[in-house]
Amino acid sequence: MARTRDESSPLFAGNAAGTLRLIVYLALAMVLMVLDQRNGWLWRVRYSAAAVVEPAYRLAGLPAAGVRTLSVAFADRQRLTEQNQRLRENLLLANTKLNRMASVAEQNQRLKQLLDTQHSLDLHVQLARVIGIDMGAYRYRITLNLGARDGVKLGQPVIDAHGVMGQVREVLPTTSMVMLVTDPEHAIPVVIERSGLRTVAYGSRSGDELTLPNLPLAADVRVGDRLLTSGLGGRFPPGFPVGDILAVAPAATGMFLVAQARPAADIDRSADVLLLHDQAEPDGPPSPATPVGPPRDLAPGKGAVAADPLRASRTATKPMVAAARPGTPR
Repeated sequence: MARTRDESSPLFAGNAAGTLRLIVYLALAMVLMVLDQRNGWLWRVRYSAAAVVEPAYRLAGLPAAGVRTLSVAFADRQRLTEQNQRLRENLLLANTKLNRMASVAEQNQRLKQLLDTQHSLDLHVQLARVIGIDMGAYRYRITLNLGARDGVKLGQPVIDAHGVMGQVREVLPTTSMVMLVTDPEHAIPVVIERSGLRTVAYGSRSGDELTLPNLPLAADVRVGDRLLTSGLGGRFPPGFPVGDILAVAPAATGMFLVAQARPAADIDRSADVLLLHDQAEPDGPPSPATPVGPPRDLAPGKGAVAADPLRASRTATKPMVAAARPGTPR
């Protein structure tokens, strides 16, 4: 509804008083603008008013600032958590790859040692991998990934890069079981490398040593002596390392010496082994040596003279006889 003249603002009233007030206000505004332009009074007023009103503005903006700070903090925390998780996963993966590389390098080193052993001894061997370990009570055996289909035979010797591991005790179609030299039921003929004394090395119940019982009291056995296969029995070829003497002491009866030896093979660490096949033996006695004659330049000449040495000597003596007879016509 439109306002009537009586309800209008008194500032803009249509009477003389309203016009006078308008003129006064305009004059006051012009005076304030001039003073503000010359002396800067209004700037000082605004400055003072801003100093008074600023805490109110800050207080009014605290909720919004707090929400924004919390959201940023939660976002940063979540981002840092995710980044930390990714870094941990990458570190774990890198450590796994590093361990795998170290394991592969160690395996390659063991395989190189096995190949070096094969080449240095010129053996007919077959590489096999350990796939199972049976370390029961007084039972020390391993399982290989080769069996009867691969040509494995019962009693076949097994070695690694350092010495004798044992012999095949059971053969299955695709796998075979090896009795280790440390098994209490195993025995191997050995010879002491330094003194040449022949004896038998047995396994022990501890599974990590060899026992040499019934040694003569006068036997020349010392700590550190090296044990080699003697070749007796025909099962193990001679000359393979078996172990090293650790201790020598009199037996309980006092009638013999008993020696303890450490196996030369890496019983607990070898993952790859070599199966020894039967070595080819020469047939019959060795062939006779080829006779050696004089050098070719000192041999008799070719032709009939060389074929008949007696005739050649007669022909050579005729001129000499003729020259010795005077008056003989030539």
